[in-house]
Amino acid sequence: MFKPVPVAIGLRYLRAKRRNGFISFISMASILGIALGVTVLITTMAVMSGFQKEIRDRLLEFAAHATVVADGVPLQDWRHALDVAGRDPRVAGAAPYIETQGLLTGTRRQPAMVRGVEPALEDQVSVLARKMKHGTAASLTPGSYNILLGEELALWLGVDMGDSVVLLLGEFQGSPVGAMPRVKRFTVSGIFAAGHNEVDRGLALVEMTDLQRVLRMDGVTGVRLKLHDMNRSFEVARDLALQLPGFYRVSDWTQENANLYQSLKMEKTVMGILLSLIILMGAFTLVNSQVMLVTDKQADIAILRTLGLTPGGVMQVFMVQGTLIGVIGTVLGLAGGVTLTWNLERILDGIEALFGVTLLPEDVYYITGLPTDMQAGDVVTTLVVALVMSFLATLYPAWRAARTQPAEALRYE
Repeated sequence: MFKPVPVAIGLRYLRAKRRNGFISFISMASILGIALGVTVLITTMAVMSGFQKEIRDRLLEFAAHATVVADGVPLQDWRHALDVAGRDPRVAGAAPYIETQGLLTGTRRQPAMVRGVEPALEDQVSVLARKMKHGTAASLTPGSYNILLGEELALWLGVDMGDSVVLLLGEFQGSPVGAMPRVKRFTVSGIFAAGHNEVDRGLALVEMTDLQRVLRMDGVTGVRLKLHDMNRSFEVARDLALQLPGFYRVSDWTQENANLYQSLKMEKTVMGILLSLIILMGAFTLVNSQVMLVTDKQADIAILRTLGLTPGGVMQVFMVQGTLIGVIGTVLGLAGGVTLTWNLERILDGIEALFGVTLLPEDVYYITGLPTDMQAGDVVTTLVVALVMSFLATLYPAWRAARTQPAEALRYE
């Protein structure tokens, strides 16, 4: 099989046993350094993506993928909006809602978001029924003035099933003694646990018509949408709003939780940059091994130059040899990263069993274990970074080899 001369010589240098064992050791250290960096980076990116996905999924179990809200006034014809949404194949479910801020009072006080829902439609946009720890979502019936509290919210209020809580709203109403805030007593008929602190501590659910009576409100705040593809949430909500009469505000889950997801994305990016330094260390080791190899092969370089190999050809010889070291390290790192990611949960269980400890106890962390989500884009980026660093690490040693003068190199041979 035909091979260019620089490639053939580079491959031969890679396979040959070197006279200087220390050079071979440095080359092996370069391979292991690059492989370790790629393994750690792939695994870390998978774990951070897993945590992002877990947090996003838990939050979206109660938050809508997208919402359509009437601009400044209640949405009157919300049933028509549901009909329009139901005809869109991109929409998995739709439900009306009313949302307002209020102060809940039990044995203690705690501000919370109070959301009025239609229980028969709520299952289309959330997993409320599956997250109930006590009671049922069906207890929210018109005129019952029942309320469902998040687990943390109930704890902060100091209430339990069957207890009463008083809802104090910021809206005022006229009375013989002047303006008074709206106040209504509700009965705790259920407690849910979403597994997300903001939801469990800051959300209370009541029947929609009950909240309409308390607020003296004719329509609803808006319509919540659940989609088959959450990444198209804004596009779908905008299309729905354009089919409705009047003016509407459209938002999606990326806008409503922008601070959280931007911070998670930034954390992942910074962690990736820091862990790339491990690959960089392997690349510096590769530079050292190549410089020592060039010094060791001075006589060979001189002979090759005498036989007609150009300085560019000499560069190619050592670039091929160094790049192959980087490729081997990258491939080993890919295999190690994929294997470690797939078995990370088993390794964690083994460490807990061996030392008799619980690394992520359920009573402290909302997310237990190490969720992983190995994304092809992260893996490809890691491999490209490793290969580029390896290639760049070969440039200086190869350039130094190309500057070798045959007469001086052979003077003392």
